Amino acid sequence: MTAACADVIAACRVPVPHVVDVMPGGTRLRVQTNSMALAEALGRHFAAFPADGGQPDLVVQAVDGPSPDLDLAFAPHESEGGKEAYADLPDGRLVRKRRTGLLLVFGPAGNWIFGPCAAWPEQVVNAVNARLADRELSRGAALLHAAAVARGEAALALAGLAGAGKTTLALELVRRGADFVTNDRLFVAADPEGFGCCGLARPPRVNPGTILANDRLHGLLDPAKRAAYAALPPGALWGLESKHDAPIDACFGPGRVRLRARLRALAVLCWKHGGGPVVARRTSLADAPELVPAIAKDLGVLFLAGPRQADRAAYLAALGALPVLALSGGVDFSRAAQLCQDILSRADGCRP
Repeated sequence: MTAACADVIAACRVPVPHVVDVMPGGTRLRVQTNSMALAEALGRHFAAFPADGGQPDLVVQAVDGPSPDLDLAFAPHESEGGKEAYADLPDGRLVRKRRTGLLLVFGPAGNWIFGPCAAWPEQVVNAVNARLADRELSRGAALLHAAAVARGEAALALAGLAGAGKTTLALELVRRGADFVTNDRLFVAADPEGFGCCGLARPPRVNPGTILANDRLHGLLDPAKRAAYAALPPGALWGLESKHDAPIDACFGPGRVRLRARLRALAVLCWKHGGGPVVARRTSLADAPELVPAIAKDLGVLFLAGPRQADRAAYLAALGALPVLALSGGVDFSRAAQLCQDILSRADGCRP
């Protein structure tokens, strides 16, 4: 039986001559692979984050080939909907992606991905981003279920329960001139100057309602589909799930993605359709702890610190002083964008 991650790596590794050097969020990342096609796909994905020529801070190696067959008992991770199974060994963790067959090996023994990597480049990107996330978590950052945008040095996080419209609001702010930081996962850490934040290099995935509401996204749908969606009743459009990748540079122009900034405030969308005018309340997480579930995010098995359920007390201890703009009442993206722009334009955020 397999005794260590190092044994798996030794049995499965092959030369990985193709190198991709990039620097997302200030981390010098090197990905090595035996697949030219995968290297080209990764180069395109991380093109907005060119390397500076320094030695890598993080190395991930991806071997394209058959998925390894291991004599090892994997435990299913139920909170991930059965998509993954994992095994912890003395020198790291193994995660089997059930749908694609990819095997992720990470921890002290090294960071490797084995299996049909070239057929699933987006899964390789996710695995690489998880290793970048581990670096942020190891530095004491909290993981928020939030989007974020930035203007100048100031960033604003956008949170809300599923379907609240945080992606729609984030992209409306990008349409109005803000830079995109992240869509779903934001890492936030307190420091002597306030709060720093870092996102992950992934394009947002948007539904047809978001596309129709933002003219810079219209090209994601052909005209016939766009017209068909536009003919739907607003309620049906709001609840429609049909995800499309929205590459920021292609939709909004080059140089519009920035992963790291100073976090000034958090906007939490508590509104609902038919709720009347937007009501804006300036507060903090310490004074409004009921908002914590809107930002809390469990750590899954892809993170070395997981699996771990979100700890409400830990969020309050780390981020209690973070200024909050709570938006209730009815859904109004135009008004919300104006309020968010005001926060980004003021150096002191929205102090309660």
